[in-house]
Amino acid sequence: MEPVKVGIIGCGVIGSRHLSIATEAPHIELVAAADLIEENRHRAAKRFNPPRIYANGEALLNDDEIEAVVLAFPTRHRTEMALRAFDKGKHVLIEKPIAMNAAEVRQFIAARGELTSACCSSRKRFTESARIATDIVARGKLGELRTVYCRAIISAKGQPETPRPAWRLIKALNGGGILVNWGCYDIDYLLGLTGWRLKPKTVFAQTWTVPPVFEAHIAPGSDAETHYAALIRCEDGTVISMERGEYTTADSHDDWRIIGTEGSLTLNMGIRYPERIIYNETTTEHGVDTERLPLNIIEEFRNRTSAETKHETPLSDFAAAIRENRQPMTTLEQALVVQKITDAIYASAAVGTSVEIETG
Repeated sequence: MEPVKVGIIGCGVIGSRHLSIATEAPHIELVAAADLIEENRHRAAKRFNPPRIYANGEALLNDDEIEAVVLAFPTRHRTEMALRAFDKGKHVLIEKPIAMNAAEVRQFIAARGELTSACCSSRKRFTESARIATDIVARGKLGELRTVYCRAIISAKGQPETPRPAWRLIKALNGGGILVNWGCYDIDYLLGLTGWRLKPKTVFAQTWTVPPVFEAHIAPGSDAETHYAALIRCEDGTVISMERGEYTTADSHDDWRIIGTEGSLTLNMGIRYPERIIYNETTTEHGVDTERLPLNIIEEFRNRTSAETKHETPLSDFAAAIRENRQPMTTLEQALVVQKITDAIYASAAVGTSVEIETG
């Protein structure tokens, strides 16, 4: 496979991860990096030694050698850059959250044309545990789905010496708080594991900002949510239940379940190895038999997929999708579904009633 020539715009924390992947993957050639902040450019040049460093994204987009770009900077500023990249004929990988709202994602889809584009909200589905869970659902081992559930709560630690970055909890910069920072992963993970077959229709939700006792833990002026809960009814009657919080007064814990008419799975978004998945198999005679995922199911999956090319990151998958002329893990159309659910959660929380998820 001829390496895809990539440029990365944004050399902060997440941009540095992309830079590291681009320097290590054999099917990617790092051509250039760009950042508005001089310190970030110097750090990127020292750590990753890209052939060219630009002081802004526009200059990188004008580099004709670059085939594909990664947009790894705050959400508010990405839409214009993504549209310019498409106009320049570049394939585009967009960090999560995909955009500030669904209207912006529709702009991406309209501008993409025949180019390849993807969103990094897929990041949590590259583990073997996620792949096997997806396979189990796809093969009908759970029967008809009834509920898809996640609850991930992070308790507040001691007061930090310096607050977390301001953009994380300022709506004008990030579009929201934990719902867009982590909720996009939650939604992508649950919809991805169920094959993107569920058609979310109605949302009833609530969001909360940081509890007063922990206001000193976050940046001044923060106005975005640190806790959300949502109940989503799909067209076929399947219900998706999600809750995530940070800076909470509860103990840290997480729980992820997919429950069907013939069985269920218990797992979480953080596990990498399928041996930690709980498979609840059912029979009329014996009821529910709860055990770790049987080795025969794991081996069967591995044997069937051993010849497939596997990728562990959105960038690696994105580059391969370009060369293989296939869809990446999370397409713009799928990212639009995630964003429409996100928009509906915020809308429901604002009005205090259930809302219909936007169609089209």
